[in-house]
Amino acid sequence: MGAATGQADASVGQGELVEAVERALTAHGRAVLTGPTGAGKTEVVRAVAAAAAARRETVLRLAPEAADQWIPEAAAAALLASVPCAALERLSGPQRTAIALLRREADAPRDGRDHIALRLAVAEVLRTLAARHPVLLVLDNAQWLDAESTDLLRFALRLTPPRVRVLAAECVQGGTPVAEPLCGPGAPAIRVPPLGADEVAELLVRHGLPARLAGRIHQASGGNPRLALALGRSLAEAATAREGSAHHSDTLPLTGQAREVARRLLAGAPAESRRTLLLAALAARPTTALLRRAGRPDAEAELAEAERAALVRVEEDGTVEFTAGALPTALAADAGWPERAAGHAALAAAVDDPVQAVRHRALAVDSPDQWLAAEITEAAAVCRRRGQRALAAELGLLAAERTPSHLAGEGLTRLVTAAEDAGWAGRADLARRATSAVLARDASPADRVRARLAVIDAAGQALGALDETFAHAMDDAAADPSLQAAVQLRIAWKHNLSDGDPVRSRDAAARAGALAALGGDQVAQAMALTVRARMGRILGDPGAEAILAEALALPAPEVPLGMRNAPQYLAVRHALFDDRLDDARRQLMVLLPAVRRTGSAEDVFEVLRSITEVELRSGRCEAASARARQALELTIEAGLSPGPAWYVAAMAEAMGGSFARAAGYARRGIQASQEEHDQVFLSRSLHALGLVELATGEAAKAVMTMRRVAELEAAQKVVDPSVLRWHGELAEALVAADAPAEAARLVDSVRTVAVGLGRTGVVAALDRARGLCLSAQGEADAAVDLLEATARRFTTLRLPWERGRTLLALARVERRRRRRASARAALQAAAEVFDAAGAAPWAEIARQPAPGEGGRTEAASATSLTEAETRLALLVGQGASNQEAAAKLFVSVKTVEARLTRIYQKLDVRSRAQLATALADALRAR
Repeated sequence: MGAATGQADASVGQGELVEAVERALTAHGRAVLTGPTGAGKTEVVRAVAAAAAARRETVLRLAPEAADQWIPEAAAAALLASVPCAALERLSGPQRTAIALLRREADAPRDGRDHIALRLAVAEVLRTLAARHPVLLVLDNAQWLDAESTDLLRFALRLTPPRVRVLAAECVQGGTPVAEPLCGPGAPAIRVPPLGADEVAELLVRHGLPARLAGRIHQASGGNPRLALALGRSLAEAATAREGSAHHSDTLPLTGQAREVARRLLAGAPAESRRTLLLAALAARPTTALLRRAGRPDAEAELAEAERAALVRVEEDGTVEFTAGALPTALAADAGWPERAAGHAALAAAVDDPVQAVRHRALAVDSPDQWLAAEITEAAAVCRRRGQRALAAELGLLAAERTPSHLAGEGLTRLVTAAEDAGWAGRADLARRATSAVLARDASPADRVRARLAVIDAAGQALGALDETFAHAMDDAAADPSLQAAVQLRIAWKHNLSDGDPVRSRDAAARAGALAALGGDQVAQAMALTVRARMGRILGDPGAEAILAEALALPAPEVPLGMRNAPQYLAVRHALFDDRLDDARRQLMVLLPAVRRTGSAEDVFEVLRSITEVELRSGRCEAASARARQALELTIEAGLSPGPAWYVAAMAEAMGGSFARAAGYARRGIQASQEEHDQVFLSRSLHALGLVELATGEAAKAVMTMRRVAELEAAQKVVDPSVLRWHGELAEALVAADAPAEAARLVDSVRTVAVGLGRTGVVAALDRARGLCLSAQGEADAAVDLLEATARRFTTLRLPWERGRTLLALARVERRRRRRASARAALQAAAEVFDAAGAAPWAEIARQPAPGEGGRTEAASATSLTEAETRLALLVGQGASNQEAAAKLFVSVKTVEARLTRIYQKLDVRSRAQLATALADALRAR
């Protein structure tokens, strides 16, 4: 008997859970920890036990395995075997005899044992141990306790003193609860919650798995740590087998350990419930009404049992949703073909959507049928018109499979169309599947190119691993200038995204434009001009706007290439770069419904990203946060590259939410972008992280992070400072890190470029940094004049967040020259600006009293810390790292980072050194 193997790493995201268990044990002496298989209960139990051992408590741990539940008194024997012999010396003769018999002959007949003496002996042993040190009895996997041991422990625990505490963890999935009756009435029951998408990302990183898969794995696992890790490993293995290129939108393989974990989760459902669950798994949008119509009259009762086993959620309107996306896959995979076919046939007669009816009819048979194939093809066309491109791709593949061999040409056409639909939807798995089928047939070069382009289009940001696909596409397109133009366009996108080389991108776009003109393809010409204009803007080419105007004059792009690469969308981006925010927002509100109708998830994401950025800069942080959430949800649902979405979420949090959450999103974005070799969003996520570090007083870290941004931007040959505005942040960080001379040189060099290009918003941000440089160099009056003028300019430019930051800088300068009233006035004005913009973390900074101001001292400021914050502040002030502090406080590193941010803000300090000084001053003042 021992700990169950293969436990998930539950330390991720569960520091607060450990604290909750500790509180329950302190208050009640008993606690019950529940959760499904793989939720991480064992790791929580281990953490609580380790903390108790560190306090010199006696820890007795039981972890029965499944087979132990059938061995009478097996758990009792294991418990007594772990007790020191000294604790047995005070027992009476009958009690020692009973224990000796149990320890020697756990599998012997029970009739000859003195069970009363054995129960009293266990109670006495626990009392003896508690007389020396507090005792923590840990029962892991309590659902596998044998009945006799359960009765024995229940009796003994009623006789023990309060110094004997009990933590019982169990997985109840359709069985009878054991832990709660064992601990007695009123014992707090604490359920282990599922991990969030961020925590799944952290879990994957800790285990060397790609963080960019976190969104899809979170969706498939439902936040179950063990299932998440199993899915991550399965996908990594599949990637290795496929030339090391696991794409973010692949269907997650449910094989090996992942399937076994899913089966264990499903084991809690009774047989009748499983039949209903299978129908729900086969349906696209399962509801209780649909399941009743499909032949499950007791669907509500059967689903209620599944809901108690944490397998599904049933909403008030009857909608059925599986708690983990892998569960319906496992149900379908484990069912035989006859059972699946019967289920699809029943659903075909029950659904009210003609498209779904055709889909189910197609899945209920496995033989070619000319007329059924035609129906499926028409259903795919309906989905295309609805904007449901992923479903259109699935139906197209089904139609091709049901097409008879004597209609091979129709089947090939259906495959190519399915590949293109998959490319639109960003479904790389479907695009590859359709393309493989095309290449296996006698397809024309044009069809082969169209299919390969679909694979490229579905790859999102991960274009770096597709060199061979590009090469084959160029070879097949050799005789057709229009097809060559299409391939060259995608090569141009790759040079920008994956290679970070705008010059090569611009040159490839020029070749694409010439080929498009030769082939008479004006749409492709417009797209090529758009790439040239985009690269020209990056490279600081004053002629970029003229090139964009030329692109706008040509016919608007149509379906194959997408709105995100169209001149209309680039015009919006340029308006954003130029701080023409009202124009940008107006155009985006026109584009959003248009791209939603097309069914391109990439296009919808791009528009949502731009809306988020416009709202943030316009001072509408709440609206921006809502759009950022939509973008992140879309990314996870559609399986898009997560790096851009995490960057957008990071910026929304950094400006209007939480610095701690912003840092988490930014780190996820950095990890994902590095994995996908996406240089563009790598620099953006680094910029978001650097902004948070600057805001929270980590000046040295901010300098290092922003230097990485500078290096990436230089490598990408970015000249125009309006595309990504990191320059002012780096300069401010350098000033905070006592390097004002270097900051001034940076400001002067970039300001010259910004003035030459007419980037007034960038110039104003640089002037804010320049004001801080002047203050640090002893020119306080000039600094104040410049900052006041800069704040007025931001008012004129209608950039409230920038104005608020400038007022914060002004307050720091005024404080430096001991103009406390002026500093307070600037802070008050900044707080009002941030409040109006919904920039909550910045408003909190503005409202933090400065040391010694307003009658408050550092000591008074220190008293505003909570007990937990005070403990952390003392540890960090004494030199502990975040990891060391987390270990000593038994919380996660993420919790330490969040608390440290609040401490910095409350004490108005910006570094660990300043924190130590503030604490020392506070102690002296006391």
